[in-house]
Amino acid sequence: MVGDKHRVVITGMGLVTPIGNTVDDTWTALLEGRSGGAPITQFDAHDEFAVRFACEVKGFDPESYLDRKAARRTDRFAQFAIAASDQALEQSGLASFESLNRDRVGVIIGSGIGGIGTFESQARTMYDRGPKRISPFFIPMFILDIASGLVSMRHGLRGPNYATVSACASSAHAIGDAYRSLQRGETDAMIAGGAEATVTPMTMAGFASMHALSTRNDSPETASRPFDATRDGFVLGEGAGALILETLEHARARGATILGEIGGFGQTADAHHITAPAPGGAGAQLAMTAALSDAGVGPADVGYINAHGTSTPANDMNETLAIKAVFGDHADSIVVGSTKSMTGHTLGAAGAMEAIICALVCDTGKIPSTINFVEADPDCDLDYAHDGVRERGVHVAVTNSFGFGGHNACVVVKGWNEE
Repeated sequence: MVGDKHRVVITGMGLVTPIGNTVDDTWTALLEGRSGGAPITQFDAHDEFAVRFACEVKGFDPESYLDRKAARRTDRFAQFAIAASDQALEQSGLASFESLNRDRVGVIIGSGIGGIGTFESQARTMYDRGPKRISPFFIPMFILDIASGLVSMRHGLRGPNYATVSACASSAHAIGDAYRSLQRGETDAMIAGGAEATVTPMTMAGFASMHALSTRNDSPETASRPFDATRDGFVLGEGAGALILETLEHARARGATILGEIGGFGQTADAHHITAPAPGGAGAQLAMTAALSDAGVGPADVGYINAHGTSTPANDMNETLAIKAVFGDHADSIVVGSTKSMTGHTLGAAGAMEAIICALVCDTGKIPSTINFVEADPDCDLDYAHDGVRERGVHVAVTNSFGFGGHNACVVVKGWNEE
């Protein structure tokens, strides 16, 4: 323990992403600089759609995790959450730990929009065929907290169970809530993560209507260009990330392999605008500063930032300004990568995915490149690893997540060290 707080360690990780359906496959793709961008396959994105591409999850078979009947009654976002959680639990060994007190193990899985695919299909049924044809599974498939609920029921975990909702910061908040619960000793272990499956007609049309998306229909794989002067919006992605977090004492007592540590968490609001970041990234500055203070580390300790880095003009410039304000001269020594250049922006799942990537960076010393660099932007003048994979020892990493509505959540991830 540190003072009266428990240390919180990572003992399992699971990923379903547009570039791989496991942690190993995703990590390999990140190091190879593979883009997940491609024409949409889940619906007919005809010419009336301004944007006809996305970073879809590919080759995912829900029946690898659920029987056929259960899969039909589960929205795609919850299927992703179950898959990522199963992977994480398997790696941790927690599911088979015989003396596990399941009353003290919880699940918090965030999402920005939840079962929007189910909502759209049922809305079409409602208007085409009438209210009596609505599925009795519509509500439990649609509601955003169902991913946490299903994971809890699947493994008999009776601790805290809910969903966090803060747009694109949702799963970073899930990690923060789980971290606090463990620090306080309320729980022994938590599944924390996020899931999203929003490549649907309404979502694509909605984001396109607000001019948030890249419109490079002729080049999906190069469309996500974080911090590049030619960036023109984000590329919508989907998937899930899940981490097994435990108190250090609980992990040690059962002989678990420790993969990393959650070192600190900071959260703030911009209180500025429904979609635009506060000038200078003022809210982001406060969140990063709070996370560093919570972790007990200084700016010079940080070697890598997995940036929110969406590839929108306003976000990337303001995040750059915020990092400069928080880290001062050391900002030039940090690699500020955006893996969204390959995964796209997975909205509420992004924070968990990127916390896992931070843990892998700390463990391996390899930093994925930010791909699709075409032209330098004088307003984005940090080291974004545009020129390929970097190799350097990183003990402390920060992942940034910012959401519409002015939500800011930053997580400090540390490589495992006994001291």
